[in-house]
Amino acid sequence: MTPPVVTPGGAVDVAVVGGGMGGIVLARDLAAAGLHVVLFEASDRLGGEVSRHVVADIALDAGAESFATRGGTVAGFATELGLGDDIVLPDPRGAWLHEADGESLPIPRTGLLGIPGDPSAADVRAVVGADGVRRALADAELAADVGSDETTLGGLVRARMGDAVVDRLVSPIVSGVHSLHPDLLAVDRVAPGLRSALRREGSLAGAVLGLRALAPAGSAVAGIRGGLARLVDPIVADLDRHGVDVRLGTRVRSIDESGVETAGGEHVRARQVVLAVGDHDAVALTTRASSVPPGAITLATLVVDRPELDAAPRGTGVLVAPGSTGLRAKALTHATVKWSWLADLAGGRHVLRLSFDSPVVDRGTSDAEVRDAALADASTLLGVDLAERHLVGFGRATWDAPRRAEAVAVTEPVVEVVQAGGAVAGRGLAAIVAHSRRQAATLVAALSSPSSRD
Repeated sequence: MTPPVVTPGGAVDVAVVGGGMGGIVLARDLAAAGLHVVLFEASDRLGGEVSRHVVADIALDAGAESFATRGGTVAGFATELGLGDDIVLPDPRGAWLHEADGESLPIPRTGLLGIPGDPSAADVRAVVGADGVRRALADAELAADVGSDETTLGGLVRARMGDAVVDRLVSPIVSGVHSLHPDLLAVDRVAPGLRSALRREGSLAGAVLGLRALAPAGSAVAGIRGGLARLVDPIVADLDRHGVDVRLGTRVRSIDESGVETAGGEHVRARQVVLAVGDHDAVALTTRASSVPPGAITLATLVVDRPELDAAPRGTGVLVAPGSTGLRAKALTHATVKWSWLADLAGGRHVLRLSFDSPVVDRGTSDAEVRDAALADASTLLGVDLAERHLVGFGRATWDAPRRAEAVAVTEPVVEVVQAGGAVAGRGLAAIVAHSRRQAATLVAALSSPSSRD
């Protein structure tokens, strides 16, 4: 093997591996604080899942299209980037649930990840039934410590409110948002503060209402006029302005205590390495464990000419309960109902976004099969017949699915590095931005101290 080429000169302050949102937000903050940063991205673009594609001559988000408003993290960051005036709220009609038995109902209003803040509300009763409500109301009579040691979201909710709330409310919502069943999701990762709020309030319903009261008034999510992908351009401009050495098309082969080695054999010395890559790549670079290749999340975008959809038959979209017979999609967003700016741009056409998990739809599934599945599922979920003759445009994007906890052997990492991005922060732009900015602040403090320079 050819010996690696050592980069001339001294070590950079930080080598960031991965140019998704976690990586570029962190690199921007590090460089703005005066640190010398090099960023490696294997693809030919930055931003990761925050990206755009063009379908039927409409520029659309190819990944995330909204962000959680709780905490004001993304809104504040967007304002820093000069996009504050373009933050928009979705249509207030809200989304629906498609249950496993085929019933479709509006999502209850006073919940958190489907957990009801008022289990006796009529919209909750409509979804979980009278028996489900009775079981959920028992939450108020249980001791505050019941369920507080459960580590998964599903386990916590089952202990407090029973199976019906998990199966008919929490599961379709959480599976649609986080691409995993609530029984496989760490509660502290997807609902930080929920367990401590339970102990403080004495009930899970009270904890939900308490957390909702802390959130800003208005919608739980927001977007950016023109698409969330607009966030990437000003971040990239800031990377250039602050002198970040961005290496596109450069895959990192290995990391060690002294820095990183690229697939081309170059060794770049760094005082600190930050991994901002997906679970699969992080495992490969930090351990000797063999990681199961990641599954896929496929986004199918349909642009259709169907005036019957003007009435928004299922509000802003539909979340599908696991086990729903005859359906392959896990969620549908009626994007031209959800976002008024997009409805104006589409000129009477309708934009529908459907997401599919592997192995139901995988990387090898043909475009024609994905398109046909999307049309069929959209017809069922919206209650309006959609056929190929109504189709104006079709687009497809595929992303790595989150790694299940059991998908990698448990082993001590060979190299200890700082991590950022969705692999550690969880899915959702708000979580990723908040985590990356905290990590950046910690690194700036550590690397700027006199002792660290010695």
